[in-house]
Amino acid sequence: MTLEDVQSRPDLRGVALDEVGISGLRYPVLISDGPGAKQESIGEFAFAVALPSEVKGTHMSRFVEILHECASEISATGVQAVHREVLRRLTTPWAKVAVDTEFFRERLAPVSGARALLGHRVRWSVVGGDHDSAVRIQVTVPVTSVCPCSKAISDYGAHNQRGQIIIGVLLAEQADNSEQLTLINLFDLAESAASAPVYPLLKRPDERFVTMQAYDNPVFVEDMARTVAEQLRTDDRVLAFRVHAANEESIHDHAAYAVTEWPHRGAYTLETT
Repeated sequence: MTLEDVQSRPDLRGVALDEVGISGLRYPVLISDGPGAKQESIGEFAFAVALPSEVKGTHMSRFVEILHECASEISATGVQAVHREVLRRLTTPWAKVAVDTEFFRERLAPVSGARALLGHRVRWSVVGGDHDSAVRIQVTVPVTSVCPCSKAISDYGAHNQRGQIIIGVLLAEQADNSEQLTLINLFDLAESAASAPVYPLLKRPDERFVTMQAYDNPVFVEDMARTVAEQLRTDDRVLAFRVHAANEESIHDHAAYAVTEWPHRGAYTLETT
């Protein structure tokens, strides 16, 4: 029995489509972040291709087929491989592949050494064609910050807040034997810009340590954004970046945030879809 390929029918309206694809596809994956063991997680994927004006539709089932074949390694390199396969399998000059997932790393409490897992939201994406695409990595890192002005004007104490730093980087192409920029690199960079890291598990001695560590290192959101940017600007592995630092203020009815982009405004866009 021969079934007609309806998607391959011609379209006569003369309208090309910039993106045609699928989103919200959840799939079990193995995440890799440089050398070391892979980590099981759940990824939420989006795939898209450009569609010429004369073609009625794309073969969206092929996105799922490609994902199933490649889900055993999702990383900066792995997402590039998925992107190349989409370009080849769907015979398109432009494609987008993006995956949002959660990456966990074991954190040791600073005094007791108590162990627990801390999760970070991560996005990898590749957009473009065979010769004009690059990998983007976006991470969201929870942090603690103490307000410098609160500390300076108070007889005792200072107000602190829970915050987050979102770092998005456009990666430069690296030689196979060169050191790749990893998720852990970005997590550590964000935490070093804050008053103190966030830990999933703290005993009483740990809580004392972290509280005093944060008090001794007060920072504004402006400080956090600038500290991250200062480091990324000198990293040869980064072509462009955007940093978004935000605090949920503990004594104000608003949040505070700061954003910086490099090399200039608009060079990098944090992707939300």
